[in-house]
Amino acid sequence: MSYTLDPGAVIARAIEIYRENFGVLVPAAAALFAVQLVLAIVLGGSLGVIVSLVSLVLGTFYQGMVVELVRDVQDGRLDSSIGQLFASVGPVLLTLIGAAILVGAATAIGFVLLIVPGLYVMTIFAVTAPVVVVERANVFGALSRSRALVRGNGWSVFAVVLIVVIGLAIVSALASIATSGLGDTASAVVAWAVTVVTQPLSAVTAAVLYFALRERAGETPVSSGAAGEPGV
Repeated sequence: MSYTLDPGAVIARAIEIYRENFGVLVPAAAALFAVQLVLAIVLGGSLGVIVSLVSLVLGTFYQGMVVELVRDVQDGRLDSSIGQLFASVGPVLLTLIGAAILVGAATAIGFVLLIVPGLYVMTIFAVTAPVVVVERANVFGALSRSRALVRGNGWSVFAVVLIVVIGLAIVSALASIATSGLGDTASAVVAWAVTVVTQPLSAVTAAVLYFALRERAGETPVSSGAAGEPGV
């Protein structure tokens, strides 16, 4: 099937999945990122590196779970339990973390040089995590596959990435304004709440974008069978 990828349709589908599965996505995020909250309160700025590493692992683990959820609801319903969704990420967690580190480093370098290179990196590697989870690709294979899927749809994918980046930036800015003058604990709680609300939608959008790009390329639909089974 060939059609022009519609950024608006991708965002709308992501919001729809977010809304329909709110009872799974947000409580799971709240429980998982509570670990990050506790560490931030207990350790504060004294061991920020540890908090950052834990945040990376938790965020990557959660993103993998969300990809499995979006894959599962391709048939219109969620068949797997939250335990099955999380368990399915285990075999690819290290690969997901490795890919996240490389993409994060490349993006950071791009933003240090200029904003445009950073956005370019975010665009071409926008669906790296879904590739790892669904196709069981290794780190460099996933990066290459993401770039291949995005090729020919760059401006549409860029639009989706830009909408997500701007949306998250606005929410973060509002949260910063709201917590100005508050203590460290209150600020940490607000930051946790923002993460719980925004992380699911960001992760869902990346997964929806991946499946839309596969459809755009005319590839066989991904199976919506049991979580963790290769679906390509």
